[in-house]
Amino acid sequence: MKKVLIAGAGPVGLTAAHALERAGIEVAVFERESGLAEDLRASTWHPPTLDLLSPLGLTEDIISGGLRARYTQHRDRKTGAIAEFDMELLRGETNHPYRVQYEQFKYTNLVYGRLQAGVRFGAGIASVFQNEKTVEVTLDDGSRHKGDYLIGADGAGSAVRRAIGVDYEGFTFPERFFVVSTPFDFAAVLERLCYVNYIADTEEFCVLLKVPGLWRCLFPTQEESDEEVLASAERKLQGVFKKDASYETMHRTLYRVHQRVATRYRVGRVFLAGDAAHINNPLGGMGMNGGLHDALNLCDKLIREENLDLYEAERRPVAIEYINANTARNRKLMAERDPEARRRSQDEMCRIAADPVAAKAFLMKSSMIETLRRRS
Repeated sequence: MKKVLIAGAGPVGLTAAHALERAGIEVAVFERESGLAEDLRASTWHPPTLDLLSPLGLTEDIISGGLRARYTQHRDRKTGAIAEFDMELLRGETNHPYRVQYEQFKYTNLVYGRLQAGVRFGAGIASVFQNEKTVEVTLDDGSRHKGDYLIGADGAGSAVRRAIGVDYEGFTFPERFFVVSTPFDFAAVLERLCYVNYIADTEEFCVLLKVPGLWRCLFPTQEESDEEVLASAERKLQGVFKKDASYETMHRTLYRVHQRVATRYRVGRVFLAGDAAHINNPLGGMGMNGGLHDALNLCDKLIREENLDLYEAERRPVAIEYINANTARNRKLMAERDPEARRRSQDEMCRIAADPVAAKAFLMKSSMIETLRRRS
């Protein structure tokens, strides 16, 4: 029986472990942190991701624990213009013609609870050795572990990627992203607000996402110190909706944003997936979803032990041609500072949303359905 080593107990690593275990393959999962991450980054689940996770028995839990988002909106913060897209247009293309808003940390806890092998925490990868028959990892504590294959799903700072000498090409955006969660109900005060809202502005764009019990607000920030950024939460929220009382905030997260893709996804018996293979800005919710698509594509090949060379050929172009390209385009669209260019962009989005044929074509791309179909 094959044994697969997995570095990283995030959504990608745990999903890979769950899929392999269900196929009767032994797994060993190593996580450098002391426990599962509780950060508030990803929360959007696209239709094809829900389709792909259904055979693993995970989709119904995601749907029942989250919020179904039938509509997405592209708004102009200055003019109030709204381009609304109805994901019901995707019915017939997917079993789930909607997004689901369900936080990443809830998902990792869900999958972790179903693993037979469990996870070895506080177990960072120090080195990787492989030959024609096996791969071996040495952990930071000096212990060694052998398997038939290794999946590096250990994030953007992947120790596995560094150990196999793969470059991580790309760049870092000048601004950081600041996420604030509040129980204040923006839908009660902002006209026609749906669960997923991209709000463009010539001064400061933002994203408003509804998750169970909270609104998540994402802003770009140029403040120099962490203290300045954290202190700006009240000002930024008042800019979304001005009210007399101060905002109650539940979480505040600040992080650097990158667009990078590994030059290789496979070196011998070692594979990269998720953020270890590619990372992008979060506008469009494609990062985690793309990583899960990596994991399921790779696991299907490992289970059958066939077409392993096709993994990189199928998945790396997706990161370059679709995920990074689309998220970069989303950022440019929302951050446009020229008022006339901003008006033209919003007019075009409203035109597309009003045309069912054009709107469906837009949704096929933004929901990642077209991405998966073209590369397969």
